[in-house]
Order: sequence, then C-alpha cells, then structure tokens
Amino acid sequence: MTLRLFDTESRAVRDFVPLVPGRASVYLCGATVQGEPHIGHVRSGVAFDVLRRWLMAKGLDVAFVRNVTDIDDKILRKATEAGRPWWEWKTTYERAFARAYDQLGVLPPSVEPRATGHVTQMVELMQRLIDAGHAYAADGNVYFDVLSYPEYGRLSGHRIDDVHQGESAGSGKRDPRDFTLWKAAKPGEPSWPTPWGRGRPGWHLECSAMAEYYLGESFDIHCGGMDLVFPHHENEIAQAKAAGDGFARYWLHNGWVTMGGEKMSKSLGNVLSIPNVLARVRPQELRYYLGSAHYRSMLEYSDAALHEAAAGYRGLEAFVLKTRDRAGDIPVGTWTEEFAAALDDDLGVPKALAEIHGRRSEGNKALDAGDLDTAVHIAAQVRAMLGILGVDPLDPHWAEVAGRDSAALEALEVLVAAELDRRQAARAAKNWALADEVRDRLTAAGIEVTDTPNGPEWSLKAGQ
Repeated sequence: MTLRLFDTESRAVRDFVPLVPGRASVYLCGATVQGEPHIGHVRSGVAFDVLRRWLMAKGLDVAFVRNVTDIDDKILRKATEAGRPWWEWKTTYERAFARAYDQLGVLPPSVEPRATGHVTQMVELMQRLIDAGHAYAADGNVYFDVLSYPEYGRLSGHRIDDVHQGESAGSGKRDPRDFTLWKAAKPGEPSWPTPWGRGRPGWHLECSAMAEYYLGESFDIHCGGMDLVFPHHENEIAQAKAAGDGFARYWLHNGWVTMGGEKMSKSLGNVLSIPNVLARVRPQELRYYLGSAHYRSMLEYSDAALHEAAAGYRGLEAFVLKTRDRAGDIPVGTWTEEFAAALDDDLGVPKALAEIHGRRSEGNKALDAGDLDTAVHIAAQVRAMLGILGVDPLDPHWAEVAGRDSAALEALEVLVAAELDRRQAARAAKNWALADEVRDRLTAAGIEVTDTPNGPEWSLKAGQ
C-alpha cells in the first residue's frame, strides 16, 4: 500500500511520491531555545520521528533536518531579565532540548543547523528577493512585500485583507502586512554585517534559507506544529517561492497538547516540563503517551490520561519481557499487514496501537496455553511494530536512559526476589496470613505480583 499523507496546503490526503526515488527529504521546525522544554514542545519531535522511522522501514534513505532557533526576541528578553549573556542562555536550553529528545528516544537529525550559523545563506536569499522585487530595505531593516506575491495565504487560507503578522511596525515598513526578513541592530543586541547594515535575522527567514541549503530548492516534506501554519510557514513559502524555488512538496502539521482546552504554553502558565513529567512516568511511557493519539489531533493532557497510557504500555512491555524470560531471546520480527495499513493511512497510530494490543492479547493466550513458539512469533511482531513507534521495550536505548538507576533496580530485584521466595515458602506451609502480608507489603510499595503457572512474576505499577 502507498503511504498517504494529509497535506495542509492542498487540504487533502495525497499519495507520497518522493522527489528522488528511494530517498526522502524532511525538514522539521525545531525549538526556539528560550526555556525548559515542556511536553507540548516535544510532541512534534515524537510525531515526526514516527514518520521518519516508517519512511526508513519502507526502504527510503531519509535526510532529516531539524533546526534550532538560537536568536530571537524572546531569547534576548529572557536572558536580559535573568542577567545572563544571550549565548549562554540559548546554549543552556539548547542542551535541555537535546536531552529531552534523547530521553524520549527521538532519533538525532541528519543535521541540526542553528540560525546564527547560516547568516550567509540568509543574506543571499534576501538579495535574491530584493533583486526580484519582492523585498525592500529601509533604515537597516529588510521586509518582504506581501502584496508582491499573489499566492500569499494559500497554505493558511488567510485572505490578504485579514493578514496580521503579529509583529510591531518596524522603521520604514511600507505596509503593515509586510513581514520582517532582517532586523536592524539595536544597542546591546548581537548583530551580523550585511549589505544593508548590521542586524539579526527575522524568525521566518532562517528556515527557508536552512531548508534549501541542506535539502535543495525543492524537497519532499516540511513538518511542524499547527501553530506554525500562520505566519511562520506561510512566510517561509512566500520567501522561497518568490525567489523562484519550489520549496516543500508536502506540508504536515501536528496538533497541540492542551490543558483545559487551551494550547500548552508558557504564557498560560500551564507548562509541564519534561523533567517534571519524567518524575512521574518513565521516558518510554511518556513517549508512548505523546505518540498514542493521531498526530493531527489535539492531545488533552491530564494525569489520569498519562498514567492510563503508561499502564497500556506496561502491558505490552510485560508480554514481551515474560516471553523473553521463558524463551531466552526475542528477535525483531515483521509488522502485520494491518499495522502497515494503519500507518500508510496518514500515520494512523491509534489503529496501529489497536493492532499491537490485539496481538499482545493473542500472545498472552499462547503463553497461558504453553505454546511458546506462537508467543515468541507474536512477541517478535510486537517488537517490530513498537520499534516503528519508537518504544520497543528491548531497544538498548531504554536501558541506556535508565542506566543511572540500574544499580537501584538490581538491588530492588534482589529484595523482591527474596520477598517472593518468602511468600512461596509461606504458601507451601499454608501460612496464608504471612503470604498475604508479604504481597500487601509489595503492593503498598508499588510492586504488582502476578501468580502464573511458572511461578510469581512482578512489575512496577504505572507511575512508580
């Protein structure tokens, strides 16, 4: 089946046909590194990591670019408020985002360009736009002339008369609908030399310049959050196409993480930082939660929903681990046709997960019946499918992430094993009170005990 993706620009699900056979080029708008990442920030990283993994699984060589916006009004303002150098501030949070992506098992991009490292490409693009009559310089600023580009509004559906860029009127701007490509230098701010004077990039300019520098004047897929459709992505298209380039052929946008129906953002004060959430659930459980809804849907956050998702993942994990414990090894198998059909239908992860849980149920029945061969075959399928979603329980990445806790886990295993041996001895002696006492103590500590034909098995309950 052909992979089909919902293209924001055409407002239709389209067959994905790569520009170059056997290869796929993808640009994802990354973080503006102004503060600690929260789960709303990293949802796009998780969602489009699944896209990347599925493209790779289908045999495509994927060039995946995710930028870092490391110069921006918010970065400068927050650094100033904190009394810190802007370069220190942005580097601190760039590392925080990198750590969050890694903790959640997001594959590192092919390249991760920074805006401050690509001023040369931005200057070249601005010169092309000025030469073509689509941009103009005024008082050290450079603006894009929106009315000069008749297709403006095609991505977002905005009518030109209703356009508001959401930026203050700069010096020399001819029309309030025009947007800033380059900002003239201000005292105390970082700046770079250009033919029009020293200054720094406007937000939109960087992505057009960097996407084309690494992927070419035309490339396959541009991704990002739905909040970027306007003005950011609309302006990216205008810059690139007005300069004569083809730019992105497909536009994919993920939905927000919301709380109380509102987009999660720092301004609303409803932020859940990655470190805080990872104090409640493990990284693979958080990833499972963030990736469990369809990427285009809104994901309404609640603690109950987070822990419900964590419990769902633990059920899949428990099946794979129990099968491995009995069989000795579980290879990575192949996904089912139903799973592939779900992902080929605009990355339908909810249907894909329903297939995985269905296979797990069949696998557990096989284990209960003593049919180890069937259980191993199904566990291998489950590993393959969870691997595409980035949450294979046996992926070495999760052991590496948990490495700092490995000594504590080993100690816990020894203690729990001793308690279970004590419980088994009590049961053999028909000392039911002592057996129940041991089990209740383990339960109170967040350890779930399951009696099986092969003896008691234990796991940590979700949230422990």
